[in-house]
Amino acid sequence: MRRLMKFAAGLALPAFVAGSLASAPAEAQSYKSEYKVSTVVGVPFPWGLSAQRWADLVKERTNGRIVMKVYPGAQLVAGDQTKEFTAMRQGIIDMAVGSTINWSPQVPELNLFSMPFLMPDYAAIDAITGGEPGKKLFEIITSKDIVPLAWGENGFRELTNSKHEVRKPDDLKGLKIRVVGSPLFNDTFTALGANPTQMSWADAQPALSTGAVDGQENPLTIFTVAKLHTVGQKFVTLWHYVADPLIFSVNKQVWESFTPADREIVRQAALEAGKYGIEVARKGVTPEDASELEKIRGFGVTISELKPEEVEAFRKVTKPVYDKWKERIGAELVTSAEKAVANRPK
Repeated sequence: MRRLMKFAAGLALPAFVAGSLASAPAEAQSYKSEYKVSTVVGVPFPWGLSAQRWADLVKERTNGRIVMKVYPGAQLVAGDQTKEFTAMRQGIIDMAVGSTINWSPQVPELNLFSMPFLMPDYAAIDAITGGEPGKKLFEIITSKDIVPLAWGENGFRELTNSKHEVRKPDDLKGLKIRVVGSPLFNDTFTALGANPTQMSWADAQPALSTGAVDGQENPLTIFTVAKLHTVGQKFVTLWHYVADPLIFSVNKQVWESFTPADREIVRQAALEAGKYGIEVARKGVTPEDASELEKIRGFGVTISELKPEEVEAFRKVTKPVYDKWKERIGAELVTSAEKAVANRPK
Protein backbone atom coordinates (compact mmCIF):
# COMPACT_ATOMS: atom_id res chain seq x y z
CA MET A 1 0.00 0.00 0.00
CA ARG A 2 2.82 2.41 0.97
CA ARG A 3 4.63 1.65 -2.26
CA LEU A 4 1.45 2.49 -4.18
CA MET A 5 1.08 5.82 -2.37
CA LYS A 6 4.73 6.73 -3.05
CA PHE A 7 4.23 5.81 -6.70
CA ALA A 8 1.13 7.98 -6.93
CA ALA A 9 2.89 10.90 -5.23
CA GLY A 10 5.76 10.49 -7.65
CA LEU A 11 3.32 10.81 -10.52
CA ALA A 12 1.56 13.83 -8.98
CA LEU A 13 4.68 15.94 -8.64
CA PRO A 14 5.66 15.92 -12.31
CA ALA A 15 2.04 16.52 -13.24
CA PHE A 16 1.90 19.59 -10.95
CA VAL A 17 5.16 20.95 -12.33
CA ALA A 18 4.00 20.33 -15.88
CA GLY A 19 0.75 22.13 -15.15
CA SER A 20 2.60 25.12 -13.68
CA LEU A 21 4.90 25.32 -16.67
CA ALA A 22 1.96 25.12 -19.00
CA SER A 23 0.17 27.97 -17.24
CA ALA A 24 3.16 30.32 -17.17
CA PRO A 25 3.17 31.11 -20.89
CA ALA A 26 -0.62 31.52 -20.81
CA GLU A 27 -0.28 34.08 -18.03
CA ALA A 28 2.40 35.95 -19.93
CA GLN A 29 0.23 35.92 -23.02
CA SER A 30 -2.55 37.67 -21.09
CA TYR A 31 -0.42 40.81 -20.99
CA LYS A 32 -0.97 43.34 -23.75
CA SER A 33 1.81 44.03 -26.20
CA GLU A 34 1.44 47.72 -25.37
CA TYR A 35 -0.25 49.71 -22.60
CA LYS A 36 -1.53 53.14 -23.57
CA VAL A 37 -0.54 55.94 -21.17
CA SER A 38 -2.41 59.23 -21.57
CA THR A 39 -1.02 62.67 -20.80
CA VAL A 40 -2.16 66.16 -21.78
CA VAL A 41 1.33 67.43 -22.55
CA GLY A 42 4.46 65.54 -23.48
CA VAL A 43 8.21 65.89 -23.32
CA PRO A 44 9.88 68.27 -22.53
CA PHE A 45 7.28 69.43 -20.01
CA PRO A 46 7.72 67.99 -16.46
CA TRP A 47 4.39 66.21 -16.96
CA GLY A 48 5.58 64.38 -20.05
CA LEU A 49 9.05 63.76 -18.65
CA SER A 50 7.68 62.04 -15.55
CA ALA A 51 5.27 59.91 -17.59
CA GLN A 52 8.09 58.77 -19.86
CA ARG A 53 10.28 58.05 -16.84
CA TRP A 54 7.49 55.82 -15.48
CA ALA A 55 7.27 53.90 -18.76
CA ASP A 56 11.05 53.53 -19.04
CA LEU A 57 11.46 52.25 -15.48
CA VAL A 58 8.70 49.66 -15.88
CA LYS A 59 10.06 48.38 -19.19
CA GLU A 60 13.55 48.09 -17.74
CA ARG A 61 12.48 46.36 -14.53
CA THR A 62 10.16 43.88 -16.25
CA ASN A 63 12.72 43.09 -18.96
CA GLY A 64 10.31 44.35 -21.58
CA ARG A 65 7.33 42.28 -20.47
CA ILE A 66 5.32 45.45 -19.74
CA VAL A 67 5.62 48.06 -22.47
CA MET A 68 3.97 51.40 -21.78
CA LYS A 69 3.65 53.95 -24.59
CA VAL A 70 2.93 57.58 -23.73
CA TYR A 71 0.29 59.32 -25.86
CA PRO A 72 0.56 63.10 -25.23
CA GLY A 73 -1.86 65.81 -26.22
CA ALA A 74 -4.88 63.92 -24.85
CA GLN A 75 -4.92 62.24 -28.27
CA LEU A 76 -6.60 59.12 -26.90
CA VAL A 77 -9.68 61.25 -26.16
CA ALA A 78 -9.56 63.39 -29.31
CA GLY A 79 -7.95 66.28 -27.43
CA ASP A 80 -10.69 66.61 -24.78
CA GLN A 81 -8.63 66.31 -21.61
CA THR A 82 -11.70 66.35 -19.36
CA LYS A 83 -12.77 62.96 -20.79
CA GLU A 84 -9.54 61.21 -19.86
CA PHE A 85 -10.75 59.80 -16.53
CA THR A 86 -13.92 58.36 -18.05
CA ALA A 87 -11.96 56.82 -20.92
CA MET A 88 -9.64 55.11 -18.45
CA ARG A 89 -12.61 53.71 -16.51
CA GLN A 90 -13.98 52.34 -19.77
CA GLY A 91 -10.67 50.71 -20.68
CA ILE A 92 -10.02 52.93 -23.71
CA ILE A 93 -6.97 54.17 -21.83
CA ASP A 94 -4.88 51.69 -19.82
CA MET A 95 -2.95 54.17 -17.69
CA ALA A 96 -2.59 57.90 -17.24
CA VAL A 97 -0.65 60.61 -15.54
CA GLY A 98 -3.70 62.74 -15.00
CA SER A 99 -4.35 66.26 -13.82
CA THR A 100 -6.50 66.76 -10.73
CA ILE A 101 -8.11 69.66 -12.59
CA ASN A 102 -8.96 67.64 -15.69
CA TRP A 103 -10.36 64.78 -13.63
CA SER A 104 -12.48 67.00 -11.38
CA PRO A 105 -15.63 66.77 -13.57
CA GLN A 106 -15.79 63.05 -12.74
CA VAL A 107 -14.22 63.27 -9.27
CA PRO A 108 -15.59 66.50 -7.73
CA GLU A 109 -13.42 66.13 -4.64
CA LEU A 110 -10.34 66.81 -6.78
CA ASN A 111 -11.54 70.41 -7.03
CA LEU A 112 -9.85 70.70 -3.65
CA PHE A 113 -6.61 71.75 -5.34
CA SER A 114 -8.45 74.45 -7.33
CA MET A 115 -9.80 76.19 -4.25
CA PRO A 116 -8.50 79.76 -4.63
CA PHE A 117 -5.53 80.55 -2.39
CA LEU A 118 -5.78 77.38 -0.25
CA MET A 119 -2.08 76.52 -0.70
CA PRO A 120 0.39 79.37 -0.19
CA ASP A 121 3.58 77.38 -0.87
CA TYR A 122 4.97 74.00 -1.94
CA ALA A 123 5.02 72.73 1.63
CA ALA A 124 1.24 73.21 1.65
CA ILE A 125 0.83 71.06 -1.48
CA ASP A 126 2.97 68.33 0.09
CA ALA A 127 1.02 68.49 3.34
CA ILE A 128 -2.22 67.79 1.48
CA THR A 129 -1.03 65.10 -0.94
CA GLY A 130 1.11 63.37 1.67
CA GLY A 131 -1.43 63.61 4.48
CA GLU A 132 -4.95 62.47 5.27
CA PRO A 133 -6.59 64.52 2.46
CA GLY A 134 -4.36 62.79 -0.09
CA LYS A 135 -5.20 59.35 1.30
CA LYS A 136 -8.91 60.14 1.20
CA LEU A 137 -8.71 61.27 -2.42
CA PHE A 138 -6.94 58.05 -3.40
CA GLU A 139 -9.71 56.08 -1.69
CA ILE A 140 -12.34 57.98 -3.67
CA ILE A 141 -10.54 57.36 -6.96
CA THR A 142 -10.11 53.67 -6.13
CA SER A 143 -13.87 53.37 -5.63
CA LYS A 144 -14.30 54.42 -9.27
CA ASP A 145 -12.33 51.44 -10.70
CA ILE A 146 -9.12 53.40 -11.11
CA VAL A 147 -6.01 52.46 -9.11
CA PRO A 148 -4.01 55.56 -8.09
CA LEU A 149 -0.36 54.82 -7.40
CA ALA A 150 1.54 58.05 -6.83
CA TRP A 151 1.38 61.84 -6.83
CA GLY A 152 3.20 63.96 -9.36
CA GLU A 153 3.04 67.66 -10.09
CA ASN A 154 2.28 70.14 -12.81
CA GLY A 155 2.94 73.07 -10.47
CA PHE A 156 1.40 76.27 -9.16
CA ARG A 157 -0.67 78.02 -11.80
CA GLU A 158 0.47 81.59 -12.32
CA LEU A 159 -1.29 84.30 -14.32
CA THR A 160 0.03 85.74 -17.60
CA ASN A 161 -1.44 88.33 -19.96
CA SER A 162 -0.60 90.58 -22.89
CA LYS A 163 -2.11 93.86 -21.62
CA HIS A 164 -0.62 95.09 -18.37
CA GLU A 165 0.78 94.23 -14.95
CA VAL A 166 -1.71 92.56 -12.59
CA ARG A 167 -1.12 93.27 -8.89
CA LYS A 168 -4.67 93.81 -7.61
CA PRO A 169 -8.14 92.42 -8.45
CA ASP A 170 -9.16 95.53 -10.37
CA ASP A 171 -6.30 94.89 -12.81
CA LEU A 172 -8.13 91.79 -14.03
CA LYS A 173 -11.37 93.54 -14.91
CA GLY A 174 -12.37 92.90 -18.50
CA LEU A 175 -9.38 90.71 -19.37
CA LYS A 176 -10.22 87.65 -21.45
CA ILE A 177 -8.48 84.77 -19.66
CA ARG A 178 -8.25 81.24 -21.06
CA VAL A 179 -9.19 78.70 -18.37
CA VAL A 180 -9.63 74.93 -18.27
CA GLY A 181 -13.06 73.33 -18.47
CA SER A 182 -13.98 73.63 -14.80
CA PRO A 183 -16.89 75.60 -13.32
CA LEU A 184 -14.73 76.50 -10.32
CA PHE A 185 -12.27 78.35 -12.58
CA ASN A 186 -15.15 80.18 -14.21
CA ASP A 187 -16.47 81.23 -10.81
CA THR A 188 -13.05 82.38 -9.61
CA PHE A 189 -12.23 84.58 -12.59
CA THR A 190 -15.75 85.92 -12.83
CA ALA A 191 -15.51 87.00 -9.19
CA LEU A 192 -12.28 88.81 -10.06
CA GLY A 193 -14.00 90.72 -12.86
CA ALA A 194 -12.26 88.90 -15.71
CA ASN A 195 -13.90 87.25 -18.70
CA PRO A 196 -13.01 83.54 -18.38
CA THR A 197 -12.97 81.59 -21.63
CA GLN A 198 -12.84 77.80 -21.51
CA MET A 199 -10.77 76.00 -24.13
CA SER A 200 -8.35 73.11 -24.45
CA TRP A 201 -4.62 73.76 -24.31
CA ALA A 202 -4.38 72.82 -27.99
CA ASP A 203 -6.69 75.73 -28.81
CA ALA A 204 -5.19 78.11 -26.28
CA GLN A 205 -1.91 78.92 -28.00
CA PRO A 206 -3.48 79.99 -31.32
CA ALA A 207 -6.03 82.04 -29.35
CA LEU A 208 -3.23 83.83 -27.50
CA SER A 209 -1.38 84.43 -30.74
CA THR A 210 -4.37 86.05 -32.45
CA GLY A 211 -5.48 88.00 -29.40
CA ALA A 212 -8.75 86.08 -29.11
CA VAL A 213 -7.85 85.83 -25.42
CA ASP A 214 -5.62 88.20 -23.46
CA GLY A 215 -4.08 85.77 -21.02
CA GLN A 216 -3.99 82.38 -19.38
CA GLU A 217 -2.99 80.65 -16.14
CA ASN A 218 -0.53 77.77 -16.04
CA PRO A 219 2.68 76.63 -14.34
CA LEU A 220 5.75 78.56 -15.44
CA THR A 221 7.27 75.45 -17.00
CA ILE A 222 4.45 75.67 -19.55
CA PHE A 223 5.35 79.33 -20.13
CA THR A 224 8.99 78.64 -20.95
CA VAL A 225 8.68 75.40 -22.92
CA ALA A 226 5.72 76.68 -24.96
CA LYS A 227 7.50 80.06 -25.40
CA LEU A 228 4.43 82.03 -24.44
CA HIS A 229 6.41 85.26 -24.61
CA THR A 230 6.26 84.83 -28.39
CA VAL A 231 2.44 84.96 -28.35
CA GLY A 232 2.14 88.26 -26.53
CA GLN A 233 2.38 87.10 -22.92
CA LYS A 234 4.53 89.92 -21.58
CA PHE A 235 3.23 90.08 -17.99
CA VAL A 236 3.44 87.34 -15.35
CA THR A 237 1.83 87.49 -11.92
CA LEU A 238 3.18 85.10 -9.28
CA TRP A 239 0.21 84.54 -6.99
CA HIS A 240 0.14 80.76 -6.31
CA TYR A 241 -3.64 80.88 -6.47
CA VAL A 242 -4.13 77.14 -7.21
CA ALA A 243 -1.93 74.12 -7.89
CA ASP A 244 -2.28 71.10 -10.15
CA PRO A 245 -0.96 67.85 -8.67
CA LEU A 246 -0.83 64.89 -11.05
CA ILE A 247 -1.89 61.31 -10.34
CA PHE A 248 -0.22 58.19 -11.74
CA SER A 249 -3.06 55.72 -12.24
CA VAL A 250 -3.98 52.40 -13.84
CA ASN A 251 -7.29 50.99 -15.04
CA LYS A 252 -8.51 48.47 -12.44
CA GLN A 253 -8.82 45.53 -14.87
CA VAL A 254 -5.35 46.18 -16.21
CA TRP A 255 -4.01 46.37 -12.68
CA GLU A 256 -5.63 43.09 -11.69
CA SER A 257 -4.22 41.39 -14.79
CA PHE A 258 -0.68 41.94 -13.48
CA THR A 259 1.03 39.53 -11.13
CA PRO A 260 1.59 40.83 -7.59
CA ALA A 261 5.29 41.18 -8.35
CA ASP A 262 4.60 43.24 -11.47
CA ARG A 263 2.11 45.42 -9.61
CA GLU A 264 4.84 46.29 -7.14
CA ILE A 265 7.23 47.13 -9.96
CA VAL A 266 4.66 49.42 -11.60
CA ARG A 267 3.82 51.08 -8.26
CA GLN A 268 7.42 51.70 -7.24
CA ALA A 269 8.25 53.05 -10.70
CA ALA A 270 5.31 55.45 -10.42
CA LEU A 271 6.48 56.66 -7.01
CA GLU A 272 9.98 57.31 -8.37
CA ALA A 273 8.70 58.98 -11.52
CA GLY A 274 6.33 61.14 -9.47
CA LYS A 275 9.14 62.31 -7.22
CA TYR A 276 11.26 63.07 -10.26
CA GLY A 277 8.43 65.03 -11.86
CA ILE A 278 7.92 67.12 -8.73
CA GLU A 279 11.61 68.03 -8.69
CA VAL A 280 11.53 69.05 -12.35
CA ALA A 281 8.30 71.06 -11.93
CA ARG A 282 9.78 73.08 -9.07
CA LYS A 283 13.21 73.62 -10.56
CA GLY A 284 14.03 77.29 -11.02
CA VAL A 285 10.77 78.69 -9.60
CA THR A 286 11.40 78.56 -5.85
CA PRO A 287 12.92 81.14 -3.50
CA GLU A 288 15.97 78.87 -3.25
CA ASP A 289 16.35 78.60 -7.02
CA ALA A 290 14.85 81.36 -9.17
CA SER A 291 16.81 80.56 -12.33
CA GLU A 292 13.67 79.95 -14.42
CA LEU A 293 12.27 83.32 -13.37
CA GLU A 294 15.46 85.02 -14.48
CA LYS A 295 15.23 83.20 -17.80
CA ILE A 296 11.70 84.52 -18.31
CA ARG A 297 12.75 88.06 -17.41
CA GLY A 298 15.44 87.69 -20.06
CA PHE A 299 12.67 87.46 -22.66
CA GLY A 300 11.59 91.00 -21.76
CA VAL A 301 8.72 89.77 -19.59
CA THR A 302 7.62 91.69 -16.49
CA ILE A 303 7.24 89.39 -13.47
CA SER A 304 5.16 90.67 -10.55
CA GLU A 305 5.89 88.83 -7.31
CA LEU A 306 2.97 89.69 -5.04
CA LYS A 307 3.44 90.64 -1.42
CA PRO A 308 1.33 88.85 1.23
CA GLU A 309 -1.04 91.81 1.56
CA GLU A 310 -1.54 91.87 -2.22
CA VAL A 311 -2.38 88.17 -2.27
CA GLU A 312 -4.81 88.77 0.59
CA ALA A 313 -6.74 91.24 -1.57
CA PHE A 314 -7.33 88.51 -4.17
CA ARG A 315 -8.22 86.03 -1.44
CA LYS A 316 -10.81 88.39 -0.01
CA VAL A 317 -12.54 88.88 -3.38
CA THR A 318 -12.69 85.14 -4.06
CA LYS A 319 -13.77 84.13 -0.54
CA PRO A 320 -17.46 83.71 -1.56
CA VAL A 321 -16.34 81.31 -4.30
CA TYR A 322 -14.23 79.41 -1.79
CA ASP A 323 -17.13 79.08 0.65
CA LYS A 324 -19.53 77.97 -2.09
CA TRP A 325 -17.19 75.27 -3.35
CA LYS A 326 -16.22 74.08 0.11
CA GLU A 327 -19.75 72.71 0.47
CA ARG A 328 -19.75 71.24 -3.04
CA ILE A 329 -16.43 69.47 -2.58
CA GLY A 330 -17.19 68.35 0.95
CA ALA A 331 -16.66 70.50 4.02
CA GLU A 332 -14.97 67.65 5.91
CA LEU A 333 -12.36 67.08 3.19
CA VAL A 334 -11.65 70.81 2.75
CA THR A 335 -11.35 71.32 6.52
CA SER A 336 -8.90 68.41 6.66
CA ALA A 337 -6.84 70.10 3.94
CA GLU A 338 -6.96 73.45 5.77
CA LYS A 339 -5.63 71.76 8.91
CA ALA A 340 -2.88 70.05 6.95
CA VAL A 341 -1.82 73.39 5.49
CA ALA A 342 -1.92 75.12 8.86
CA ASN A 343 0.26 72.42 10.44
CA ARG A 344 2.75 72.11 7.57
CA PRO A 345 6.50 72.47 8.24
CA LYS A 346 7.59 76.08 7.82
